[in-house]
Amino acid sequence: MPAKGQPMPEFELPNQDGKIIKLSDLRGKRVVLFAFPKANTSGCTTQACGFRDRFANILTKNATVLGISADPQKDLKKWKDQEGLQYDLLSDLDHAYLDALGVWQEKSMYGKTYWGIVRSHWVIDENGNVLDEQIKISPDESVKQAYDLLG
Repeated sequence: MPAKGQPMPEFELPNQDGKIIKLSDLRGKRVVLFAFPKANTSGCTTQACGFRDRFANILTKNATVLGISADPQKDLKKWKDQEGLQYDLLSDLDHAYLDALGVWQEKSMYGKTYWGIVRSHWVIDENGNVLDEQIKISPDESVKQAYDLLG
């Protein structure tokens, strides 16, 4: 799990179109990376659309947004198109990167336990270092806190 002030671990993951996105290719820009449990669910749509609605302003702050989940690319593509998301959604099918970030965790619902993604976000500076990390955050608070940190 990356710590504030430390380098964010590198990733090379496919986006919704199958194009490989690398964190190192985004040097010189700040990055909001948000992890979401499942595309096209209510909380995830709230979070994703919150970033969508602020995206033009985020770009003016020398920043961009990336979403990441364990969803297949086709599900991410459908959701991105459906919601008009202007940024890439990354597919970590084997959840190796999400696990390294500490957000692939055991969860429980209705008395059953399962493994899944804990909603989180990281704000990464122009040099690839973590400015902020929020693990287990509500969709609305994720958008607000990440956006406010960008200034």
